[in-house]
Amino acid sequence: MSIALALATLLASAQPHPATFAARVAQARQLEAGTAGTAYQKALWGRIGNATTDVYKSCLASNAPADKRPFTLVAGVDADGTPRQLAVTPATPVATCMAGQFARWKLPTPPTQPKPYPIEIDFSIAPATH
Repeated sequence: MSIALALATLLASAQPHPATFAARVAQARQLEAGTAGTAYQKALWGRIGNATTDVYKSCLASNAPADKRPFTLVAGVDADGTPRQLAVTPATPVATCMAGQFARWKLPTPPTQPKPYPIEIDFSIAPATH
């Protein structure tokens, strides 16, 4: 392969990283809908499902009285499973606590493109039914 062709292929496969929170969430949701994204979501929740629930409860308890508004976490996952560029909106104490804990986890190896691989998680507490 010629250098020019290799460079053109690399540039064509490179996707710019969205700058805004909303753009990052939209990109993650779009990828989640694809075959590779669906498979990654299954692996991700298989690894972090119970831990996420436990940490969320801990963040709620440590910030009592907790702001229980829904929030969204977005991150980029490096090839080795390290979450980077974490952000939450709204940035409540509970959301910030979750982001801090999430940043320490090792996630499953994501699909190869884009790099870092974007993910988003929506957090909310379902109202109790009687």
